[in-house]
Amino acid sequence: MDQKKIARINALAHKAKTSGLTEAEIAEREALRKEYLADVRASIQAQLDNTVVVEPDGTRRPLKKRPIH
Repeated sequence: MDQKKIARINALAHKAKTSGLTEAEIAEREALRKEYLADVRASIQAQLDNTVVVEPDGTRRPLKKRPIH
């Protein structure tokens, strides 16, 4: 997500606290939040996919994927 969208999320959050949002702004905020969360989840998943466990004997093994509940 680019900095412009993050700045817009922050601007909408500030406006919500001070003067309130219109229906269109609420919808925009929700769409931006969903996009931001999807990006964060993808980033964390990529990091976990590239994480390995180093055993005491020096062997390396990738993390196992756990089922999502």
